[in-house]
This record gives sequence, structure tokens and C-alpha cells, in this order.
Amino acid sequence: MKARSLFFTAPKQIEVRETPLPPLKDDEVLVETVCSAISAGTEMLVYRGEFPHLADTHDRLSSNLQYPLKYGYACVGIIRETGRDVDKGLRDKLVFGFHPHASSFIAHPSSLIFPPASLPAETCSFLPNMETAVNLVQDGVPILGERVLVLGQGIVGLLTASLLREFPLQTLVTSDCYPLRRKASLEIGVDDSFDPEMLGKNPNLNSSNYQIGYTQNFDLTFELSGSPSALNDAIALTAFSGRIVIGSWYGAKKAPIDLGGAFHRSRIQLVSSQVSTIAPALSGRWDKARRFRVVWEALKRIQPQKWITHRFPIEEAEKAYRLLDENPQETIQVIFNYQ
Repeated sequence: MKARSLFFTAPKQIEVRETPLPPLKDDEVLVETVCSAISAGTEMLVYRGEFPHLADTHDRLSSNLQYPLKYGYACVGIIRETGRDVDKGLRDKLVFGFHPHASSFIAHPSSLIFPPASLPAETCSFLPNMETAVNLVQDGVPILGERVLVLGQGIVGLLTASLLREFPLQTLVTSDCYPLRRKASLEIGVDDSFDPEMLGKNPNLNSSNYQIGYTQNFDLTFELSGSPSALNDAIALTAFSGRIVIGSWYGAKKAPIDLGGAFHRSRIQLVSSQVSTIAPALSGRWDKARRFRVVWEALKRIQPQKWITHRFPIEEAEKAYRLLDENPQETIQVIFNYQ
């Protein structure tokens, strides 16, 4: 059998190739992909050639990346064949796999995740991003009555804001440079969502369109924009002794960070957050399985498939990445469908 697989061959160059699948081993299954989700943050670093060359034993998916490579980690499919030693009752089961974009793939059942029966395939494709959002909230440790800011309302930012909306906060405010994403954020029920460009024009944001004075106002800030320069905004908007959770992966992108001004005396905590591990303070009681259970319940409540703005067949992958690269203001979540 052959699979249609997506390859990143050079910066801004991709190919969809037919690749032979290896023989099915006795302890493996064949998965036929229904859909896979593009990560508009991490994956666009790969597309643009902005990923760093690093080795991370906790995150093998993004370690030692070199062209040409297959990448992606949000495949949802159906088990079509089972090896001799695998329970035949798994056939026709919907599964999630942290696997690069491909029309089919072979995997060991232990590497797959079986979603609740009530969730459709497209909802399941949000599993990695929802796990990231759960991890971010756990690392941020929001407190009753706090003022919270989320910078960046891509899909991870929207999911994080959705989870925070369930907390009894005093204020929840978001920010994004694209109107489409600010609109989606306001529809969640946040108190306000502003354009970060306003910060340079009016640091206090006290115009009639912005009811809350934001300068040094927030107890807890999440930096999820993917732009390293946004860390300066986070510092400027976070109160004395507040926390900033940095969930963005900037890759090879760099920007000057102002740590010599107000930050020096602010006692602000900068918290690095990455989903491949669990915070040490929680790891004695939490493991991946427990976190996934929380993630599935969150997906049931939030139903993030409403943020899918574009669906492409895998054969039109080049068009999908070009859209994300050149016109990101038109997108929130982009999905590949497989015939």
C-alpha cells in the first residue's frame, strides 16, 4: 500500500508524495486518516525555515529538524487493518495519532489515543492544541478574582481564553492584531479584546472603545502570539509581582526584550510553558493520561470545530500553507481532509 504524505522540502516549498507503507507487523494497525489539523504556530516555523536545530528528549517531534522532513502532529483516522496479535475489535475505531500529515499510516496501538465516541473527527483534531491550553492554564495557576490577559488569539489563544472563561476572574481580556480573531474571542464572552497596535498609540487605552485601563493592570498574562516582541507588551501590561506565562515557540525569531526598565524592579515572574512535560509541582499527581481525560472533557464543552475557517484536500496543501503565510488574517484553524 501507498500513502499520500506531506513533505517540507525547503523554506516555503512542500510536496505531496506517494510513499510506500511498510508491511503491517503482528502488533501494529493500519490507520486511514480522516482529517489532520495544521498547527499555525509551530508548523509555520517549519514551513518558513524558522525552526531552531535543537535536541529535546521531551519533544522528539520537533527535535533535530532538517529538510526534507514530514511534520505534523494532529491526525485523526479509522483503524482499517490489525496485525495478527492485535484485537480485531479495534477495526473501524476512530483514533488520534501524533503523526505527520498523511492519508494513512501504520502505528502500534499503544501510540494511539481513543477519543470518546461522542466526538466527531474534526473536534478530535484539536486534541494537541487543547492539551497545550490545559497545560498553559495549569502553569498559570489563575486565582479567584484575578485580572488576566491573553496575548494572541490564534487557536491556542482562543482555547486558553475559553478555559479561563470558566474561572471566576475579575477580568479576562484578550489581544490580537486580526479582527476575525478578536471577534471570535469576544464571542467566547471575554470582557474585551483589543488590537495590540493600540498600545503604541495610547498606552492607557482609555478611549471609548476600551473601557479598561490596561497599563500594568494584569495579575496574570499569557503570551501566545508567536511574536517575541509581544513579550515587551506583556511586561508593560503586567502588574507588580504578576506572572507572565510564555507559551509561544519563537523558533529562530528574535527581538530585543526590555528588561532594563520597569521590569528590573517589578518582581514579575516569567514562566516557561511547554506541553511536552508536566510541571514538576503537579507531576506527583498528574500524568499524561489524567491530562488527556481533562482535555477530552474540555473539547466536549468548548466544541472548537466552530473555529475551522478553511478545509483543504491534502493535494492542495501548498495552497493551505500559502494562505496561512500570506493572509493569516483570514484564518483561525485550517484542516486537511482526506478522500
